[in-house]
Amino acid sequence: MDQKKTTLATLANMVEGIVVGDPETPITNLADLESAGPGDITFLVKKQHIGKLSSEKASACIIPSDIEGIDIPAIKVKNPILAATIIHNFFLEKPYTAGGIHHSAHIGTGCHVPADVTIGPMVVLGDHVKLGDRVTLESGVILGDGVVVGSDSEICANATVRKNCLIGSRVIIASGTVVGSDGFGYIPDELGNHIKRPHVGIVQIEDDVEIGANVCIDRATFGTTLIRKGTKIDNLVQVAHNVEIGEKSLILAETAIGGSTKLGNNVIISGHVTIKDHVELGAGVIVAGKSGITSSHEAGAVISGIPAIPHKKWLRATIAFPRLPQVIKDLRKLMKKIDLLEGKINREKENRND
Repeated sequence: MDQKKTTLATLANMVEGIVVGDPETPITNLADLESAGPGDITFLVKKQHIGKLSSEKASACIIPSDIEGIDIPAIKVKNPILAATIIHNFFLEKPYTAGGIHHSAHIGTGCHVPADVTIGPMVVLGDHVKLGDRVTLESGVILGDGVVVGSDSEICANATVRKNCLIGSRVIIASGTVVGSDGFGYIPDELGNHIKRPHVGIVQIEDDVEIGANVCIDRATFGTTLIRKGTKIDNLVQVAHNVEIGEKSLILAETAIGGSTKLGNNVIISGHVTIKDHVELGAGVIVAGKSGITSSHEAGAVISGIPAIPHKKWLRATIAFPRLPQVIKDLRKLMKKIDLLEGKINREKENRND
């Protein structure tokens, strides 16, 4: 693969940074502090790591705006990690090259498949599937009847999108994920048998969504399970039927979201969180890891614990937890003293009455 080559000045313009040193320094790659070498630009987040920089290693460095005394060319920015991410993507980006349709793929009837797609081995497209331009379907992908996949989307090996679900543009779905399975809905009859509820809705995933590996997103009972644009979902997440997740939200690994829950825009759900069905979380809510959410919370709330409460209250509660056994012990002693005092007072009353 041809290596990109650019200058420090060009990269600085890309991230709105200020160049320190030679703006024409040639750069061909981004690397971390430990592995950077000639031609590489690296990044420095903390001042205490400044000793790791050397002109004998990296050719340049991305640094925070308040750092001085760097002995190699640098780009000063407010957020070095963001700048490094933008630059790293620039170096890794390459033009799309259509790989065509592998001979072992099955294409159903009435499908729309543009010429500039990549369809790998053992891919199965049901009937009336519609693909946008520059779509990549890796080996073993299954798209059910009526599925629509927007342009520039990538569905990785062995992922499944079931019938009639809608996938937007520039969506990434990692391996093993299933979009559009039936939701978990059963109604018991008088004999205790669990009667399965039909799920006749769909899943709609809007543009620029990324979904990790082994995620399950259930189709709606009626209507739509909806993942709005720009949201990122980590591995091993369960999204139940009729859930709505707002724009640009982050859902971390091992989270389970109950049916008909609604999350606003820019919500952050940390790892191993469980959210009860029919809960609503407003825009910008942040949930700490391992929380259990049993009620709705307004926009901007920061919550944690089981059941989840305002984070500061939960922190105070966790400090109190180790003291509870002693508190209970002391309380029992106080109760005994109170009983003794009440008995003494009652006896004195009886003696006065006599």
